[in-house]
Amino acid sequence: MQSFVRLAITAMISCSLLGTAAAEKKQSGGAQKRSPADIEAATRLQIFLDRANFGPGKLDGYYGEFTRKALALYRESRGEAAPAAPAGKAEALPDVTGLDLASVDPVFITYTVTDADLENVGELPTEVAAQAKLKALPYRDAAEALSEKFHSDPDFLEQLNPGKMKDIKAGDELQVPNVEPFELAAVKDLKPGSEINPSVANEIAEGEPGGAEKPAGDAQEQTGASTSPQMTVTVDMKTNMLAVYDNEKVVAAYPVTIGSEQTESPVGEWKVRGVAKMPTFRYDEKMLNEGERSDDFHMLPPGPNNPVGVIWIALNKKGIGLHGTAAPDSIGRSASHGCIRLANWDVVRLAGKIKGGVPVSIQ
Repeated sequence: MQSFVRLAITAMISCSLLGTAAAEKKQSGGAQKRSPADIEAATRLQIFLDRANFGPGKLDGYYGEFTRKALALYRESRGEAAPAAPAGKAEALPDVTGLDLASVDPVFITYTVTDADLENVGELPTEVAAQAKLKALPYRDAAEALSEKFHSDPDFLEQLNPGKMKDIKAGDELQVPNVEPFELAAVKDLKPGSEINPSVANEIAEGEPGGAEKPAGDAQEQTGASTSPQMTVTVDMKTNMLAVYDNEKVVAAYPVTIGSEQTESPVGEWKVRGVAKMPTFRYDEKMLNEGERSDDFHMLPPGPNNPVGVIWIALNKKGIGLHGTAAPDSIGRSASHGCIRLANWDVVRLAGKIKGGVPVSIQ
């Protein structure tokens, strides 16, 4: 049965993906079209890394830059040197020697859409003022919700499911990457080591010039919280990768977006102050664009399409934190307003690993 499903998926990929020449050129510098086997192999590696907590970014079936960076950090975690690319072959396939890629089987699975998948889908106006009047900022449609659930590029899910990603309803069956799903409903049950109480959250929400993204959230703070000094976080602004170290050994890594030249991320040594789940966001256009507060702002409610996503990890730099995003496609490819932005599925995993007092080095 698995062989039949795999053959069916391969045929589907063959029909839907081999004609994407423009995407091929954008992603691989004009490389030749890939076979369905090539696409499956790249997705297998991405899933393997994602399961190991070395995030390759959104799953798209390519050996992209974040897949390669995540692989290098994964090898570092095992005490292995990253193999050098063959001379003159910048687009050479990554060396996967020694990886247990057979553990990812099958690469794609059949998923049946549930009512719960559609609970957080609704109308989302484009105007900020209208968004501020809502109780929550939902997914725009089921395709967006399912793309985030399976850590995937929406176009990739469309290519896997041609003609099926519109008007999705409960009971529909889709082909999806075999990752551990991101469950929005589970965010409220996350148990980070240090949570922010309303008074601290409000202080963050007020913020100061120099930090443009300042949410508030419902949680409790551990006063004077601390953790083992062996646990540290490093944000490398040159590679756009965040790495988690335990006793100086890298144990997880995720791609990030950093600040722009206008609102730079604060280089230096900081500490985690606490975590807020399902935060609100103070939208102040002057602060976002110029780094100066104004009285013209809107408080945006929580939800997956909140500008800071579903988790805010506060640092002891007022108004600056590590947080999720409403636009996972932007990770590593656009500038934030001073904070460190991760995909929602990655920031939830990060929040589950760190506690108040954990050092965060932005360099």
